Amino acid sequence: MSTSPSVISASRQSVLQRTLGVLGGGQLGRMMADAAHRLGVRIVVLDPTPNSPAGQAADKQIVGDFKNAECIAELAAECDVLTVEIEHVNVDALEASAAKCSIQPSPATIRIIQNKFVQKQHLHARGIALGEFAEVVAGGRQGVMDAAARFGYPLMLKAKCLAYDGRGNAVVKSEQDIDAAIASLSGAAAGGLYAEKWVPFTRELAVMVARGLDGKVVSYPAVETFQRNSICHTVVAPAQISGEILARAAAVAEAAIATFDGAGIFGVELFLLADGTVLLNEIAPRPHNSGHYTIEACHTSQFEQHIRAVMGLPLGSPAMRVGASVMVNVLGSGSSDQDFDNTWALCSSSLSLPSSTSIHWYGKEGVRNGRKVGHVTITGPFMPDVQAALRALGPSFADSPVLESTFKLAPVVSVIMGSDSDLKTMTAAAQILTQFGVPFELTIVSAHRTPQRMMDFAKTAHTRGIKVIIAAAGGAAHLPGMVAAITPLPVIGVPVPLSYLDGQDSLYSIVQMPRGVPVATVAIGNSTNAALLAVRILSVQAPSLLEKMIQYQESMEREVLGKVDKLEQVGWSSYTAAGH
Repeated sequence: MSTSPSVISASRQSVLQRTLGVLGGGQLGRMMADAAHRLGVRIVVLDPTPNSPAGQAADKQIVGDFKNAECIAELAAECDVLTVEIEHVNVDALEASAAKCSIQPSPATIRIIQNKFVQKQHLHARGIALGEFAEVVAGGRQGVMDAAARFGYPLMLKAKCLAYDGRGNAVVKSEQDIDAAIASLSGAAAGGLYAEKWVPFTRELAVMVARGLDGKVVSYPAVETFQRNSICHTVVAPAQISGEILARAAAVAEAAIATFDGAGIFGVELFLLADGTVLLNEIAPRPHNSGHYTIEACHTSQFEQHIRAVMGLPLGSPAMRVGASVMVNVLGSGSSDQDFDNTWALCSSSLSLPSSTSIHWYGKEGVRNGRKVGHVTITGPFMPDVQAALRALGPSFADSPVLESTFKLAPVVSVIMGSDSDLKTMTAAAQILTQFGVPFELTIVSAHRTPQRMMDFAKTAHTRGIKVIIAAAGGAAHLPGMVAAITPLPVIGVPVPLSYLDGQDSLYSIVQMPRGVPVATVAIGNSTNAALLAVRILSVQAPSLLEKMIQYQESMEREVLGKVDKLEQVGWSSYTAAGH
């Protein structure tokens, strides 16, 4: 069916000739401008710094303060839609400009979120899971002591306004820290202080949530963030946690964003506790550092998604198009030429990586210590490959928290058995998976003695990120078949040789599965081959595993040829006598 010229003209008028205004000219605005160009949207930014990072990429920059009412009015007069790349703006001026253009997210939403204490009150009143918090009512030292009497030490002291990238936060470990903490917040404390009870989190997570003008909501996979000096340093996507917790994090984030008005993308920071509880930390009403990985790793980047949302376009898919991704912020190390070389070193190292790597340099003046001047994103089909690439960044990355022992890769293979008596047989599978660097879990799941556990395991394995299941077929030999009947994942059964029928009954059980319920098997009592088959299945999407499998086969060939040479050299009698 053809489209008439008049319809095409209307479409061009509604999208290609519309202008998006952005308050703020930093790196978020710059990457927003890149996405806007691809969508055919004209973009104008307001920032006080001439030739700002966003100004370099935008169609136009208005040089002016994004807190100045006149400057905001000037920008609004040029735009069809106005949005923000920083929430610390003049909301009164935004409200005054609402008659000139659409403002997204709504000024009311920005007003609530820019004051972190008001944000907490808003979310708490609507039943969102938060840590405990309280206003420092008395002000000064006594107010903090009152909060400590309620929460104990340590506690987190925060400025209500103008707090971001670690600014406006201070840890108070004891009464002796109070004065120094208050002094460190003096620049941002004009709007008041509040205290938060210390949250004993095990991981820091983040979820990007987008809402369109039509109310449709989509969320990106939860990621794990690692901080350095209270500044986001590394983001791992997806977070290496169970599918159940990934879903829980998304639910908390989406519920929180549902309490606000307006369209756009929101960065939701979360805490994961040891018992699996997910608490909301804070929200940003704009693209977020934790979402930079989406440019290369997802079907729709957070920046394109934000533009789609605020311009009334259909939202794109937030799903990842690669198996794994890690984003590393490039932080300035000083101001001299030598400091520039040190800062650029991370980018330079990434250029030599064999994996897919992308560099984003923000075009800022200087490399002031701790300043975000760029980021590097590594993508790949398999998280161990991405982690290996991260390690290959060299000495400049050697102290990354992502490479510490606390960072554990989520399992992709599950090795299960009905009893610990099967462990002797299944140990070889664990050894092979370890040799190939495949993250796995090994546990007991009895089809007869823990039937509900088996049902729950089989139903949720794929949601937890498991790709292949290796199941021991013991005495009654029901486990592989029962699990295969429930899970959509491939199941490899390992017949366990027993004292009576030597595993043949287990083998017959597997090879007589009814049509529509496939279970693979490789050899009686040979979990080595089961693990090797699992590796081959995974290698379809992980080229590094394919290469390791080739090397494994070559090593077997060398081993056999070595035995051939030895046998020919010494003869069969000496060879046998030597115990070969």
